[in-house]
Amino acid sequence: MGEFKHFVIVKFKEGVAVEDLIKGMEKMVSQIDSVKHFEWGQDIESQEMLRQGYTHAFLMTFNSKEDFVAFQGHPNHVEFSATFSTAIEKLVLLDFPTILVKPLPPPAAAATNA
Repeated sequence: MGEFKHFVIVKFKEGVAVEDLIKGMEKMVSQIDSVKHFEWGQDIESQEMLRQGYTHAFLMTFNSKEDFVAFQGHPNHVEFSATFSTAIEKLVLLDFPTILVKPLPPPAAAATNA
């Protein structure tokens, strides 16, 4: 089995300090070794009708489902989730193993001066 993903799309409640929450999430994932990658973004292009009020997406990558399960039970995640959940008006949450169809190209070789 390949990597395992934890994908969250949220609409925050009015008046929430989103930047502070994101900084807290960045700190939390940096302290949990089972998180392989973490990335997030704010929607800036979608039409409101298609966005349905959702504004931010968060994606965590784990080497395996077991690493994801370890993350779920980690005290830092449990503590942060309690804070995060009170700031959310609505969310979509997907947890899934990935199927790699087109891998990233290998990094370009560094240019060397002779």
